[in-house]
Amino acid sequence: MAFESNHPEDIRNRKEVTLPREVINTTCTMDCPDTCALEVTVSNNKITKIAGAKNGHPDTDGFICTKVSRFAKRVYHKERLLYPMRRTGPKGSNSFERISWDTAINTIVERFADIKAKWGGEAILPYHYGGSNGFLGDEFLDHYYFARLGASRCQKTLCAVPTTLVATEMYGKMPGVAFEDYPHSKFILIWGANPKASNIHLTPYLQEARKNGAFIAVVDPKRSFSSREVDLHLPVYPGADLPLALGIINYWQQNNLLDRTFLDEHCVDAEKLLSRAADWPLEKAAESSGVPSKDIVLLAEKYAAAQPAILRCGWGVERNANGGDAVAAIMAMPALLGKFGVRGGGYTMSNSGASSLNKEKIFGKTEWNTRAINQSQLGAYLNNPEGTPLKALFVYNCNPLATVPDQNALLKGFAREDLFTVVFEQVMTDSAMYADILLPAVTFLEQQEIRRAYGSYAAGGVQPVIPALGEAKPNEAVFAMLGRASGWEDAPFHWDTPTYMKKVSDALMLNKTAADYDILNAGKVQSYDFDGRPPVQFETVFPRTTNQKVYLVPEVLGDAPYVYHPIRDSRYPLAMISPANNKMVSSTLGEFNYPELFLDMHPADAATRGLSSKDIVRVYNELGEVVCRLKVTSAVREGVVSMPKGAWRKSSRNSQTSTALCPATVNKVGGAACFNDARVEVARFSENGKY
Repeated sequence: MAFESNHPEDIRNRKEVTLPREVINTTCTMDCPDTCALEVTVSNNKITKIAGAKNGHPDTDGFICTKVSRFAKRVYHKERLLYPMRRTGPKGSNSFERISWDTAINTIVERFADIKAKWGGEAILPYHYGGSNGFLGDEFLDHYYFARLGASRCQKTLCAVPTTLVATEMYGKMPGVAFEDYPHSKFILIWGANPKASNIHLTPYLQEARKNGAFIAVVDPKRSFSSREVDLHLPVYPGADLPLALGIINYWQQNNLLDRTFLDEHCVDAEKLLSRAADWPLEKAAESSGVPSKDIVLLAEKYAAAQPAILRCGWGVERNANGGDAVAAIMAMPALLGKFGVRGGGYTMSNSGASSLNKEKIFGKTEWNTRAINQSQLGAYLNNPEGTPLKALFVYNCNPLATVPDQNALLKGFAREDLFTVVFEQVMTDSAMYADILLPAVTFLEQQEIRRAYGSYAAGGVQPVIPALGEAKPNEAVFAMLGRASGWEDAPFHWDTPTYMKKVSDALMLNKTAADYDILNAGKVQSYDFDGRPPVQFETVFPRTTNQKVYLVPEVLGDAPYVYHPIRDSRYPLAMISPANNKMVSSTLGEFNYPELFLDMHPADAATRGLSSKDIVRVYNELGEVVCRLKVTSAVREGVVSMPKGAWRKSSRNSQTSTALCPATVNKVGGAACFNDARVEVARFSENGKY
């Protein structure tokens, strides 16, 4: 029989008994394009192994990333939140006492009602991002609840806003080349993405393509692939992707390499884009981007000559003030060359648009027209509000103190005694330490969910492999409790999780195929195709714009499209990037998987400053400073330093991380965060305060 207690301490102290091991199917919900099918081994009600499933998923193929294979460490971690708690000491002191769920829910409802009566509903902000990316857990009943409350809306701008807006206006989010079709290509350009860290199931397809003779090029300020894995690496200067892309386009124009027939038949505003590109002759593009002109020529010629050819555009491109324009110029490339209509040709970005959830079918028509607050500028809203001040935060599905620009402004705001803060979380994060009320959340291994992939063409069902630890609850259950405690009789607040699962399944379309509830409810994966095979752009799938044409100058670029604005600061000569890494998903797993923060620096920059590997350094600008260990490596280009995103404050020597150095300025396209516009200087750190 199964053990009754599922408290982590009890699990650790159990004496083993002979019980059959069980392998349970479920789906990974982490923020990654792959959405892997999982097989989880459970013995004595304890997770003993997490592995990739072999069958049922187009890409998982029996292997998964180390992040998820070690996810049980989070489930049973000593910092796991198990019960509702109330703050007893100063904010940030990690002093809490256990309370009941009824007390926690009633406290929240009463405080929200009081704040709304005094300041209006817009004084309350639900602050969230993607979390685990499931349908039930984000922008679902939570949105229904906060709309009913009349709270401010959280404008989600930390990632994917410029790429989404640009791709939607240019191509209508046309489904992209499936990963499994990459081996058919003869040229693959990966721009602003690192599959090794955040899309590992693309990597075997790249290897197969190269064995088949494909030329693979990567554009990234940091080298992630060896010369054995790719043919060309272009170390673009952060934020200078736009002049590089325009320089390539101009080279094609000058050398009559454009597909004029395709442009005339399928594209709008080609000449407007080409006139902008004409301002970027080869040498000027090379100087601004930091990429040798010979490499620009090599890339341009290889791309133009190859058929089929694929562009894989990632989200790294957008993380700067020029990001929206850069994404548009890059996404225009396959159209300018007519690289469509053949298997293994075209582009891949997000494939989420291939499926759709009709929320109106679930909730009816819901209106929520309150003010929208840009989450990338939370520090300013907390400290220098315009209009209604923020008096309450409900933080879920994110850890803002580790992920949002201008960390010091956030710390100041979170420390406000007049700010009522609720944090709904799995473990004691940096943000959770500043909560007034803490609510324990389940992990994806303890819940039911449905997850749509945005890379693979699949949707996965999630089922609990163990009972929820302690008193942890899923998102939909907590927002239902809040709605009922508010006295609202709306039917959605009175449904249970199986009902939500069925309603989501009934409202979900996977391309032209209805979701299969039985598959998803069993924790398995439902894959889908396009006329019996992966999509072929401009053959089986077409732009989802109103006239099925490609708009090469999307309106979201404003009145001055494709104009480059360099970000330089003589006081702080180094550009700092903060890319994803193979240890964490954003900040998830930072409780154990990133014990020490470090800075990557090119040998030439280190020599100039008299620094060497393992030195403790001070990385600083006008916003703050981070004290951490240095790693000297030629993987990062000269003039650029790299500090991993998502690291927790405990990983550095002074409780500051990369976001302490990132400005809260935003992109003109969608108001997105500009993490890679951080400019810094680096010096040796001295314990006595002298540098």
